[in-house]
Amino acid sequence: MLAERIAVLAPELLPHGHREGVEWRCGSLAGERGQSLAVRLTGPRRGVWADFSSGERGDALDLVAAVQFGGNRRDAMTWARTWLGLGDGPVPAIARRAVVNKATTADQDHDDQRRRAKARQLWHSAPTGIAGSPVEAYLRGRGIALREMGRQPGSLRFHPAVWCGEVGRPLPAMLAAICGPNGKLAAVHRTWLAPTPAGGWTKADLQAGKKVLGSFAGGCIRLWRGASGKSLSMAEPGESVIVAEGIETGLSVALACPERRVLCAVSLSNMGRLELPDAIRDVTICADNDGDNPAASKALQAACAWFGRHSHTVRLAKPSMPNSDFNDVLRMNEHEQETDRHGP
Repeated sequence: MLAERIAVLAPELLPHGHREGVEWRCGSLAGERGQSLAVRLTGPRRGVWADFSSGERGDALDLVAAVQFGGNRRDAMTWARTWLGLGDGPVPAIARRAVVNKATTADQDHDDQRRRAKARQLWHSAPTGIAGSPVEAYLRGRGIALREMGRQPGSLRFHPAVWCGEVGRPLPAMLAAICGPNGKLAAVHRTWLAPTPAGGWTKADLQAGKKVLGSFAGGCIRLWRGASGKSLSMAEPGESVIVAEGIETGLSVALACPERRVLCAVSLSNMGRLELPDAIRDVTICADNDGDNPAASKALQAACAWFGRHSHTVRLAKPSMPNSDFNDVLRMNEHEQETDRHGP
């Protein structure tokens, strides 16, 4: 019964979360803003949740126990009966609730379809190719010289006017296609851009400069095909793949290792849900060095365990400097080379 009403229960238990596709997402069981904890809201698995940072998971009753009662299911059961109206108060009519839930599920499914359609419409409204665009200039400012790679990722596009709710008007943006395990476009990642006084482009000065339109669980941005040049679904048996968290990090790695296939998981929590073809055997995770961050460490461990359970050999690479990623490493190396050429 809790699972049937999870679309109401989850926001009540975790009020600072947000709806993302078929899931309610927040930072942890404390309910703060974030992405690491996901509660399924629709379908046969509704009520199932997982905190990809801590590895905790369970059903709807477990969620009540974890949030309200420190894991005590007996106390959670007492609370749940009252919340469901099964205690001293009037008992809700099951038939009426089932109708309401069906309507709610239909509304949620419709919302998911609408967001997916908006993502596809946005993607197809942007011209293909980023050569000479502000996206190329933005990436060049991050030390990523795409022209040195011989070809440019088809998963990236530039759009001159993408609506930004934070400022209430359209802004230029880099778009990235997030494809589901079936290879179809599932969502679009948006990085809003702004021109610099020097004539370049940088990330827009926003509280949330990057956002995803649509649900991307299990999907990824297919940044670089590597030496084979084949799509991910056509990966050759025994092929290896590099998985990064962010776009800039993934492109930095692709620039250094152009012969390797590189994927962007979009978020650390989603890295622990990424679905790869059976032909992929070896996975190298190019992780950010988040310093002394227990939540990030647990999420990374969960990702390694996920790939291990799916019969992949897992290798982990991290920058040595705390609170840095491989794009920081790339830019630092470029700075050192420039200093060696021209002096301090």
